[in-house]
Amino acid sequence: MIMILTLVVLACLGLCLGSFVNAVVWRTRQQSLVTSRQSSVKKTNSRRLSTEDSRLATKNNQLSILKGRSVCPNCLHELAPRDLIPVFSWLFLRGRCRYCHKPISKQYPIVELTMAAVFVSSYILWPQDFSGAGQWLLFSTWLATSVGLLALAVYDWRWLLLPNKVVYPTFLVAAAGRAIYIVGYAPDKLSALLNWAGAIAVTSGLFYLIYNLSDKYIGGGDITLGLVTGTILATPFKAVLMIFFASILGTLFALPGLISKSRGFQSKIPYGPFLIAATFIVLLFGPAITDWYEQLLT
Repeated sequence: MIMILTLVVLACLGLCLGSFVNAVVWRTRQQSLVTSRQSSVKKTNSRRLSTEDSRLATKNNQLSILKGRSVCPNCLHELAPRDLIPVFSWLFLRGRCRYCHKPISKQYPIVELTMAAVFVSSYILWPQDFSGAGQWLLFSTWLATSVGLLALAVYDWRWLLLPNKVVYPTFLVAAAGRAIYIVGYAPDKLSALLNWAGAIAVTSGLFYLIYNLSDKYIGGGDITLGLVTGTILATPFKAVLMIFFASILGTLFALPGLISKSRGFQSKIPYGPFLIAATFIVLLFGPAITDWYEQLLT
């Protein structure tokens, strides 16, 4: 009974935070567009600067991730509470805005359901038991971090960019949880700290080298994303395993386009979602994969 209740709570929490992810993605994108517009205004007409700057600054404040109100992405009408019930509002309105009747992207229910699935599956598949407070801390840290990671995955998928406005807060959440775990619960604190540093050296340092030595073959966002994924995985082996799986996922995604010649070898693909998906896989299945690999060697 407790298990079922826990899963229901996690599913509901995941749905609500999935709605928050959609808001983060949309508002971050709009803030970026407003900032770009502000730069354009400053370069064109200095006499209109104060009025236009004031208008844009007000709009940017309305798009605040924490303070802004949810609006329809088409008509910008402020949404009522009945419009904000995850998944169900979208289904009830048949995927259209209540006010302007224009279609609302399927991204919204898909992201909400994905976040709920991440929360529920993470609890079911968590590789360690929850007998100690340390595992609950790591589990809670992962759930909080996964919210930012999903926002980054969606943003990168749509616009081929990993915004630092989302990356850095997500890293701070992951780092805070990891640091508290090492100080309060890790049996070998020095080893845990060195493993954490080694994981970041792999996930972030490797991409830094590729970025600087390969004529920008990858985006700079993959470097900062490595701070988050390295902190979550916390061992160099898992970090290497994550990059291996991400490469496989990226290849499987690009292969059909290469075969049909609709995509060339120089075509850009969003690598962030594959790194994030691979982090999820390695975090939950890493110990089983490691045990299987060690059995092959014996």
